[in-house]
Amino acid sequence: MIVIVDYNMGNVRSIAKALESLGVKVLISNKKEDIKKADRLILSGVGAFADGMKNLKKLGLINFLNQEVIKNKKLILGICLGMQLMAKDSAEFGLHKGLGWLDASVKEFNLKNKNLKIPHVGWNNVRIIDKKCSLLKGIKSGTDFYFVHSYHLICRLKNTVKAVCCYGDDFTAVIQKDNIFGTQFHPEKSQKFGLEILKNFINLK
Repeated sequence: MIVIVDYNMGNVRSIAKALESLGVKVLISNKKEDIKKADRLILSGVGAFADGMKNLKKLGLINFLNQEVIKNKKLILGICLGMQLMAKDSAEFGLHKGLGWLDASVKEFNLKNKNLKIPHVGWNNVRIIDKKCSLLKGIKSGTDFYFVHSYHLICRLKNTVKAVCCYGDDFTAVIQKDNIFGTQFHPEKSQKFGLEILKNFINLK
């Protein structure tokens, strides 16, 4: 069973529908007993970093997720804001502490090309750096995925970054560190190849 962690930061139903179309049992929940029973977790989200952390704290989930993900090595996929929350900190509307699972920070796009608009919205191609990344199995470098974001993840350990996308400059599109996976794009909105990403996550051992 996959549990999508519900911390009131949007779009969980669309991810559940995408997973259900793949024949997977999915539960949307923020209950610790459900999260504990899950084979794997999805932490999605759209919105402000500080709000995301505040909501996780309010639900009493920060230490509990640390236990499940870091100590118990439960597989987890962060999507968009969900991936960003895995960083040490974010500079979105002040400096805010993240979950700290990745040696990374979240920064706003600093676009030199004034024709590019923030947020970065729409389809953009992803360049694969590590072809051995199991989340990217069967995905060709240059495949388009759907993005909606104004901030991006800067990883200090470069081997954490498995794919990048270019919007003015290259930014992190896919990460993996042990049992922790993340995509800046929305697989649930990325049609055929987005479903492939979700299928790969389902099939991870």
